[in-house]
Amino acid sequence: MKSAVETLEPTKVKLTVEVAYDELKPAIDAAYKTIAGQITVPGFRKGHVPARIIDQRVGWGAVVETAVNDSLGKWYGQAAQENSLRPMGQPDVEVTEIPEKAGEGQVAFAATVEVRPDIDIPDLSTLNVTVDSAQVTDETLNERLDALRERFGTLVGTDRPAADGDYVTIDLKAVIGDEEIDSVSGVNYQIGSGNMLDGLDEALTGLSAGETTTFTSNLAGGDHEGEEASVTVTASQVKERDLPELNDDFAQMASEFDTLDELKADLREQAGQQLVQGQAVDAREKLVEALIEKIEIPVPAGVVEAEVTRHLEQEGRLEDDEHRTEVTADASKAITQQILLDTLAEKLDVKVAQGELIDFLVGASRQYGMEPQEFISTLDQSGQIPAMVAELARSKATAMALRGIEVKDTDGKVVDLTAFIGSDEQDAAQEQAMQAMAAAQQAAGSGDGEDLGAPELSDVDPTAIPEV
Repeated sequence: MKSAVETLEPTKVKLTVEVAYDELKPAIDAAYKTIAGQITVPGFRKGHVPARIIDQRVGWGAVVETAVNDSLGKWYGQAAQENSLRPMGQPDVEVTEIPEKAGEGQVAFAATVEVRPDIDIPDLSTLNVTVDSAQVTDETLNERLDALRERFGTLVGTDRPAADGDYVTIDLKAVIGDEEIDSVSGVNYQIGSGNMLDGLDEALTGLSAGETTTFTSNLAGGDHEGEEASVTVTASQVKERDLPELNDDFAQMASEFDTLDELKADLREQAGQQLVQGQAVDAREKLVEALIEKIEIPVPAGVVEAEVTRHLEQEGRLEDDEHRTEVTADASKAITQQILLDTLAEKLDVKVAQGELIDFLVGASRQYGMEPQEFISTLDQSGQIPAMVAELARSKATAMALRGIEVKDTDGKVVDLTAFIGSDEQDAAQEQAMQAMAAAQQAAGSGDGEDLGAPELSDVDPTAIPEV
């Protein structure tokens, strides 16, 4: 098989492929068997119709067409791999030549496809990232103490006007014109939560038990979504939360600690751990931003458009031009980051072991509330395992890159993110362990220790290649 690549754009190529008849012959033989099982010819058992009879009954054209359609995806994938292409979408394939008769000629086709562009990753040691300090302030500690007091507080009625944070029992009636479209009674609502109607917080603030007021609001759901309604609200009861005092008794009631000082120390430690975790997330985002600022990354327009269309179709908003603009910007940003991180994974020679992948998938299954085996089986059936491998490789690439740059906080202190991004020594030890496991499994005839490497952005889906 011969192939050649012509670069049309930084993110688009034209791949031309020629398949000699000798290489086509196995596909021709398979096509005869396929057709033999589909047709009925008197005097021959189904599936055992000779090739010469098939040529007479259905014609050589049908045979070669079947052979080409069944093999096009394989040939395209092989040619793309041989030319080190990184397809990001499905190809537009045109078959330009097929054998006119058995024994001679060739198959030729051209595939135009958007690919991952070639970009240069700068020297990571030239980058630096600054994140917020992880110092726990008294204000942060007091916020956590107040949140804990809220959990153990009690609601008590009050005669004063309602204020922010109070709980109000309300009756609501919404009217558009002369039509009452909705009403509820005896609903408990906390002022400031903002989880009901726009304008409700302002309407309730200053309202005492037994008082009524009216305001207008745009409805956020239902048959009248987006319409303006006149809403009448009555406060039947106003309650405030009575918070327990901060003392040793509260510490014993709210925790396993005997004293308030011990409880404060524990809350301060928890807050510190969360802040450090936040530093790791922030460092990752700022590293990606710093790299994108230094690199010109062309984005395949067709890939962006396909993602935007898929997103809008799922939402049923294909005609919403304003939303399309927002989704397009988000898709462009996501694909830009994907190109960057996949290239970074290649540069850093990121490897994904099967054990790592399984741990990653088990963790992801919890987020979806599914049993790990069910989750992994679902991904496998839908062909999404390569995408999960790619996602894990990107995550590992970012962690490895962070080790090569200086991360400081706003106080000028170097931040140690080893707990979140690991270390080169840990990677080396893990690789040695995986190599030893792979060698042992190979000796035993098993390949469970296989190194999956850093995958391409997308796998070729032969079923998406149009038939000739």
